[in-house]
Amino acid sequence: MNLLQRFFGHLHTVNRHRFLVMKMCFSCGMYRQGLIHDLSKYSPTEFIPSVRYYQGNRSPISKEKEVNGYSQCWLHHKGRNRHHWEYWIDRENGKSSLICLPMPFGCLLESVLDRITASKTYNGKKYTDSLPYHFFLRSKEYHTMNPKTAAEIAQLLEYLKDNGEKKALQYYRSLYKRYRTDKNFTLKSQD
Repeated sequence: MNLLQRFFGHLHTVNRHRFLVMKMCFSCGMYRQGLIHDLSKYSPTEFIPSVRYYQGNRSPISKEKEVNGYSQCWLHHKGRNRHHWEYWIDRENGKSSLICLPMPFGCLLESVLDRITASKTYNGKKYTDSLPYHFFLRSKEYHTMNPKTAAEIAQLLEYLKDNGEKKALQYYRSLYKRYRTDKNFTLKSQD
């Protein structure tokens, strides 16, 4: 694949992903988050390496990590986008250990929508509503993120798996509405 193909291929992938996330965010009443989702992907720090490592069937970040052992693009991206659980990692005060803070529900819901649309983007016609749930449970991040955050993401993705996208988006919208009116809102297993 030549540079021009990688450039336009990556641009198309980012634009399509952002459009899908924006549509889902809007359907949940998350208008601001839908508009600003992943804007950092257009920054030179993220866009240039992503074009260099673009393959079309998976995230260029994975390829950059294989080649370099880390991804400068990912380090930039996760530090600027609150919908990634890695954004919520901090050093415990006065200690060398790291802590994973629980994500606020609005960021967590955007993360769920991001996972769904990433699954759609990279799996195309093979996508099913159970794919994001099963991918999440198989991933190592499930074991390293904040346990409350991991349980809530799993719960929301399981709802999608069991009920389909249309019903899940209605459910997510009702949860987001409750969160907007009650800042102490927490997702409970019976929700």
